[in-house]
Amino acid sequence: MPESNQLHLLFTESEMTLEQLIRAGADWLNGLALSYGHGTDNALDESAWIALEACELSPVEAVDDYSMVVQPAQLARARQWYQRRGIEHIPVAYLTGRCWFAGLEFLADERALIPRSPIAELIGQRFEPWLSTPPARILDLCCGGGCIGIATALAFETAQVDGADLSADALALAQQNAELHRVEDRFSLYQGDLFNALPTGARYDLIVSNPPYVDRDDLQQMGSEYRHEPRLGLAAGDDGLDVAHRILAQAADRITPDGVLVVEVGNSQHALQQYYPQVDFIWLEFASGGHGVFLLHRAQLEAVVATG
Repeated sequence: MPESNQLHLLFTESEMTLEQLIRAGADWLNGLALSYGHGTDNALDESAWIALEACELSPVEAVDDYSMVVQPAQLARARQWYQRRGIEHIPVAYLTGRCWFAGLEFLADERALIPRSPIAELIGQRFEPWLSTPPARILDLCCGGGCIGIATALAFETAQVDGADLSADALALAQQNAELHRVEDRFSLYQGDLFNALPTGARYDLIVSNPPYVDRDDLQQMGSEYRHEPRLGLAAGDDGLDVAHRILAQAADRITPDGVLVVEVGNSQHALQQYYPQVDFIWLEFASGGHGVFLLHRAQLEAVVATG
């Protein structure tokens, strides 16, 4: 029986509660070869996200009544999203058009990666204890849809934040997100190749980057869900370090004397440590999970250049 027909049979009842919808959807998703990692890590949470969005409820707020009856139009919307999630393997954020990062809602579509960086935890902590004073100027390098830069702008209400990305499409989404959060007057966007995109002479107290860092083998093994995301935001050569090398080589000229650089390299952490055995990377730990994020001070960056 085709998968779409199996899905239809789950929703043949004329009346379903929200709880019944979530459990029926989870049962169906559990029977499929899906990859998770764009906001949830299991079929039940994924199903709840779809069902709540279909019922025009927030998936990040407490639900008052799971026994509420799902209306026909809501059920039809949910059925469509379940089908596209299960058969086309489209991440839920791209189906619903929104996602959450650092406790904030953002617009999401295939112009940029769906945010999922552990850097969100650092933003919530205002990068303590690594910054001696609140940063006056911040750079979100490889900003994509702007989630890191916008969340950082909201954490530091007097800071000027720049965002740079190679993709004009991603920057257009970042602009929409900046307007959504009303920080467009403090969040300037620049298109181009890493630091070359930025105004000449611009220096930053904090540079944060979640650049492409997926190596060739990991890219080939990723689930098909990731193929809906822009490859430009993922692929970084054989060892995943194509972009990281360039950031390390150029960042010292763009950072203030007391500034810090924070970069996520994910599973390419080991390759980075092997390539720069002389660099004392500070690898950050996260209470909510996540790995492969390092921090360097200006002096350490200058040492990278000197020994490079």
